[in-house]
Amino acid sequence: MKPTIAGFDYQRVPVAEGVSLNVAVGGTGTPVVLLHGFPQTHLMWRHVAAHLAANHTVICPDLRGYGDSDKPRENGPHTYSKRTMANDIVALARRLGHRRFALAGHDRGALVAFRAGLDHPDVVTHLACLDILPTLDMWGALHGTSAAVGFHLYLMAQPPGLAEEMITASADAFFGYFLDIWANRPDAVPADVRTTYLRACRAAVPSIVADYRASAGIDVEHDEADRAAENRLVMPVTVLQQDWGAALGFDAAALWEAWAEDLHHATVSCGHFMAEEEPAEVTKALRSLLTRPAVVLRPT
Repeated sequence: MKPTIAGFDYQRVPVAEGVSLNVAVGGTGTPVVLLHGFPQTHLMWRHVAAHLAANHTVICPDLRGYGDSDKPRENGPHTYSKRTMANDIVALARRLGHRRFALAGHDRGALVAFRAGLDHPDVVTHLACLDILPTLDMWGALHGTSAAVGFHLYLMAQPPGLAEEMITASADAFFGYFLDIWANRPDAVPADVRTTYLRACRAAVPSIVADYRASAGIDVEHDEADRAAENRLVMPVTVLQQDWGAALGFDAAALWEAWAEDLHHATVSCGHFMAEEEPAEVTKALRSLLTRPAVVLRPT
């Protein structure tokens, strides 16, 4: 039996023409949406979601192109742009009866959350981003031989065809590689969850590659436009990340301060999969974020 988040109800929710998301919902109270990363599904939030559900309505979707959500065929750069994926999440929350909500994302989900915060400041009350830099800054931080750590970013940035063929030919080895090297605690992802992640990724190679391809193109354009317009995140923001700056030579907090007016930035000692490796620490950070006063804006 496929693992699920205990005590959560599952449903499919239409969010765009021809696109429905698989979503787990649990708890009662003010809404919190949790977005997963790569190479995972909504299951990565299973511990944190259970804790938060004591006081909040917790919404854990599979992103478009991942898990059991729909995987539309890439039809130009917009199909898997973070703007499109952020619009999915806003539509999902509204379908579930929530016009405003707090939003937390990890890895790819954090990029979606970041874009949602910029595009929908009247909707996202609080924002947490786990272990990312904004797309524009991420590409700026990768240079020289140190960029080898992000080889997958360059592979999946290529035009359609080759990357999909190469990854499909050895999907479990490819996706399993990241589950192995990015975790400080291998037991944080138990065998049944790992099997679920690998199965889900194996079935979603074209859409996962399209998601990454968008981050080497249209997502950068959207970030550049916001930077030029001096748009910033106006809601309270918490960023948790490993100390990649020390390894790659950048000041992560300074990069984030350029985007966020109300920022709490902290480095963590666990690996990349922090919601699974240190769920208590992540839950504590999210609870603290949710106590900070939200900014109320009029919808534009």
